[in-house]
Amino acid sequence: MNNTLTFSGLMAGINLKALAGPILIIMILGMMVLPLPPFILDVLFTFNIALAIIVLMVSLYTKNPLEFAVFPTVLLITTLLRLSLNVASTRVVLLEGHTGPDAAGKVIEAFGHFLVGGNYAVGLVVFIILVVINFVVITKGAGRIAEVSARFTLDAMPGKQMAIDADLNAGLIGEEEARNRRATISKEADFFGSMDGASKFVRGDAIAGVMVMLITIIGGLVVGMLQHNLDLDTAARNYTLLTIGDGLVAQIPALVISTAAGLVVSRVTTDEDLGEQVLGQLFNQPQVLIITASILGVMGLVPGMPHFVFLLLAGALGLGAYFMMARAATKEDEQNDAEDVPVVEQQDASWNDVTPIDTLGLEVGYRLIPLVDKAQQGDLLKRINGIRRKFAQDIGFLPPVVHIRDNLELRPNAYQITLKGSVIGQGESYNGMYLAINPGRVTMTLPGTATSDPAFGLPAVWIEASLKEQAQTNGYTVVDASTVVTTHINHLIHSHASELLGRQELQQLLDHLSSKTPKLIEDLVPKLLPLSAVQKILQNLLVENVHIRDMRTIIDVLTEHAANTQDTAQLTALVRTALGRAIVEQFFPAGSELQVMGLHHELENILMQVVQTGGKEGGGIEPGLADMLLKETSVTANYQEKLGLPVVLLVPSAIRNLLSHFLRRAVPNLRVLSHSEIPETRKIKITSIIGGKQ
Repeated sequence: MNNTLTFSGLMAGINLKALAGPILIIMILGMMVLPLPPFILDVLFTFNIALAIIVLMVSLYTKNPLEFAVFPTVLLITTLLRLSLNVASTRVVLLEGHTGPDAAGKVIEAFGHFLVGGNYAVGLVVFIILVVINFVVITKGAGRIAEVSARFTLDAMPGKQMAIDADLNAGLIGEEEARNRRATISKEADFFGSMDGASKFVRGDAIAGVMVMLITIIGGLVVGMLQHNLDLDTAARNYTLLTIGDGLVAQIPALVISTAAGLVVSRVTTDEDLGEQVLGQLFNQPQVLIITASILGVMGLVPGMPHFVFLLLAGALGLGAYFMMARAATKEDEQNDAEDVPVVEQQDASWNDVTPIDTLGLEVGYRLIPLVDKAQQGDLLKRINGIRRKFAQDIGFLPPVVHIRDNLELRPNAYQITLKGSVIGQGESYNGMYLAINPGRVTMTLPGTATSDPAFGLPAVWIEASLKEQAQTNGYTVVDASTVVTTHINHLIHSHASELLGRQELQQLLDHLSSKTPKLIEDLVPKLLPLSAVQKILQNLLVENVHIRDMRTIIDVLTEHAANTQDTAQLTALVRTALGRAIVEQFFPAGSELQVMGLHHELENILMQVVQTGGKEGGGIEPGLADMLLKETSVTANYQEKLGLPVVLLVPSAIRNLLSHFLRRAVPNLRVLSHSEIPETRKIKITSIIGGKQ
């Protein structure tokens, strides 16, 4: 009883699907060694034919090659299965072939008699033709396509990866989707590389089929005449027909599998299967059908031609063209039957004519209207919503809605981004074309309209859609027209995050927090600090690219110190100290050494005196010292960039705010941190000193 339970528990823990593969391979290899009776051969040959048909049907209905990613392995298994059946059937043919045409089973007998009429000469010719078609045409072509696809897929991987990173940074996709896209790109390269190698199996199978046939015929003649005393004609008829039947029953499934391989690698990825693609693209032009029907009709009227067949097909094509034109005319009438736009009477001027200025706005030229029109498959609105969602996740508050309107004063392909009515960014985008951005390592120049990336100023060129794959292969980052606009918007709203945090946005943020921790907000606003002071502190953080996601810590610090001081600069410094770990991790990953710039101690002392005498935001710095400080900081920052390090300056807490304001315009990418913001567990290394000559 215990043994039974143990065995049952063991079987329950075994994954039967995981055993299917090893068992199948062992059985296939065993067929090469173990003798099989004719009935088992019939079953296995029939299974081989059924498997080939299943593979062909799956290849016809896949919409993407990766939907049948196991195909290279299936190709190897089916090839090995055919070779094993060849070995097993050859053994039976040589051992039992003298007994008659059914010695190796009914399937081989049927292929040897029914398909070629019992004539081994005809069977031999048919077999050779099938092998030539499989080897020279289908397998060679599919192998070449797989080889080229594998090479171009590998070459295009860097460009595709950068396009994914661009979409991720712009908030168009999430981390999970980006991870899935990267995995898809890797799988594509693996698939076409595997198909390139797997096609060699089919080619070798065709060669092996010819060699096995010749060896079996010669061996059969020798065995029949020498061992079984058959005359030459009888031995040739028995063994040759059996060999031809054996070859045909193996080569026909091989031809089907090779055809499936060609269909899979030659498909262009769409949302349609092969049948939908062929019918939708080959028979979608009534003019083509009319011309073809006319040609067939003329040929059918030529004396001596089969009139009925030609005229029948001409009539069928003409009828199909008629129905297609009738359906197209019906659709056009439906579109023209739109309701008339009612005329609105002009009304007197009113306060409704005074429209408030949009906080964020996007104005587009008339050729970019399709990008925002859902009826024309425009996805710009969806992408902008994705940007706002990503901004809220990264920065900590929801930015205002981007109001989009057309502007006929702009150039047709131009757009401009406004903040509170003022233009903060503008550019051009060409609907239907792609912007190929040069990240600095491209291998060729593309034909198109040279320009620059509107968001980051990188050299770029507008190209036709047909050049997209070529551009990615040569190292360009390729994005469509909508992505160009959304990336620009994303860059600008991050750059102006402090201006986007208005009273309304702050109140919505506090309301959101109070729904979860109401007491926390009540103790601070308005009891200790007015809403305007909290807004100023958060704007101080945002202007230096410090996110405000950790509002719990910010509120705790303000609640603790607001009773002692109402100075927003001091409170901002206290909040920065509390957020020090998060601020540092923006530039240096956890555990890494902080390689930063520093100030000479004499320069630090001078700046300390400036702060003590009331100098704020650089106003009290002597002009000569200010000029030297700006020049040396710029040179040192460039050196830091060349080292591949973040441009971070570490200074004492007392002068951090002074230097941050003073150096912000001259060195925009500089970030100034104070010693109090650095966690005690982090190691610091000064890479260069500013003001060493003072």
